[in-house]
Amino acid sequence: MTARPAPASAPGLTVAATARRIGVAPGTLRTWDRRYGIGPGAHAPGRHRRYSPEDVARLELMHRALVRGVSPADAARYALETPLPATGSPDPATPSGNGRARVGGRVLRLPGAGQRARGLGRAALALDAETVADLLVESVDEDGVEVTWDEVVRPVLAAIGERWEHAGTGVEIEHLVSECVGGVFGALLRRRARPVGARDTRPVLLAAMPGEQHALPVLALAAALGERGVPHRYLGADLPADALAAAARRTAPVAVVLWSQAADTADPDVLHALPATRPRYRTFVAGPGWDGVETPQRSVRLVTLRGALATIGETVLV
Repeated sequence: MTARPAPASAPGLTVAATARRIGVAPGTLRTWDRRYGIGPGAHAPGRHRRYSPEDVARLELMHRALVRGVSPADAARYALETPLPATGSPDPATPSGNGRARVGGRVLRLPGAGQRARGLGRAALALDAETVADLLVESVDEDGVEVTWDEVVRPVLAAIGERWEHAGTGVEIEHLVSECVGGVFGALLRRRARPVGARDTRPVLLAAMPGEQHALPVLALAAALGERGVPHRYLGADLPADALAAAARRTAPVAVVLWSQAADTADPDVLHALPATRPRYRTFVAGPGWDGVETPQRSVRLVTLRGALATIGETVLV
């Protein structure tokens, strides 16, 4: 695309501002520009390129088509070729049939969710893993793990779950988002699991119960603890009871956190079988699987990520 001189009276939007407007990561806009030629058309010598209202309108067309299942190449071609009204607003039609990409599907229902969560939902529906990961990294960098989990990830996962419950579709969306969340939070663990000077500090052990495959919430807790400089060991999903016991003996933890998503994995016998160590550690259970389950008196229930961080923080400081 040939750059056009930018009128001094219309400087346009920066990449970051445009990304927020569209609901994608800045890196995604750069990728669209590099791969498909849909980017800022105006450029003043010696200045960063800016997005004009027309550029933004075409990006909105492309993003709308992507959310409806159009391939990126076809969505870009459609956005570049569609005539824009004089107002700069895109034609509400989307490409379909006769060699043009097919469309379909509905948006995720995210009432009250913030702009970043809505952007994540759109990227998830488009199965755009790159944008999903970029938005997660951007959110963690700007707002931290706790906000990213509570205000971005959880609303989207809940909406995907609602979609599956009512329509029986969306498993592939949930898998993609879960893999991206696991990748981003897992990278945080590798960077922050052992803060400087924490070699002799007793860690917090975190794991999902034996047979429990859904471990994203406890992974989020581990990443948030690492963000706060709390030493921990995240042992993943479906940890066998004997492996949990061995880890407790080996590390002499300050606390053990066990996650259960489903009722059939919330086994109080695993808690009773935990080994005694000196000094002692506190035991916490978390997740909806523990609802209505009678646990040992020494076990404490964690309900929210914020509450878990506060409670565990107090335990570590004791």
